[in-house]
Amino acid sequence: MKLSVIIPCYNEIETIDGVVKAVKASPVKNCEIIIVDDCSTDGTYELLKSTVEAQVDQVIYHSKNQGKGAALRSGFAAATGDIVIIQDADLEYNPQEYPIIIMPILEDKADVVFGSRFQGSGPHRVLYYWHRVGNGFLTMLSNMFTNINLTDMETCYKAFRREIIQSIKIQENRFGFEPEITAKLAKTKCRIYEVGISYYGRTYSEGKKIGWKDGIIAIFCIIKYNLFA
Repeated sequence: MKLSVIIPCYNEIETIDGVVKAVKASPVKNCEIIIVDDCSTDGTYELLKSTVEAQVDQVIYHSKNQGKGAALRSGFAAATGDIVIIQDADLEYNPQEYPIIIMPILEDKADVVFGSRFQGSGPHRVLYYWHRVGNGFLTMLSNMFTNINLTDMETCYKAFRREIIQSIKIQENRFGFEPEITAKLAKTKCRIYEVGISYYGRTYSEGKKIGWKDGIIAIFCIIKYNLFA
């Protein structure tokens, strides 16, 4: 089994090297690491070129900033593994948990697995109350349209059989990817599982990028991709 790890990256000079080291230290040894740099301007591009590029299988460079969805679109197209997983370029998610996430696929019980930050007994950093409320609302709204019972639609950790994710056309360029892919997966009738994961969230001063405007866009995407796409 080969696991393709797709790392969308934008202005993550403080963490990208550490993330790559963490992925390489994960229990899954047959990993293809693909970084997609979304036109970073903080020195990440130079660090990737000088240090990180030689440590991974491929780095894809976008000539202009497009967003997380666009970076994932490029990464998914380049993946060659049996299973594809998303890994953010920060240190909020722990690659040591890859076996937990991909096990339902390896056991042929699932085609897609979501890693839920709101299930399980792993450690969770205590941070923004209204983010938690917003995540809960967006997940509930998505579930109402898809008729699936996820607890964390907005999670980074999503693992897919490669043929499934490569068969889906991703249109959203930014964080609208999450509700879009959830709606499109639900329509495929593939087997979706959810497992509990730990979560080491970061603050805005530490580099967190998603904001309330992305929440508004997510509502629009939930309606769009469930009813009109």
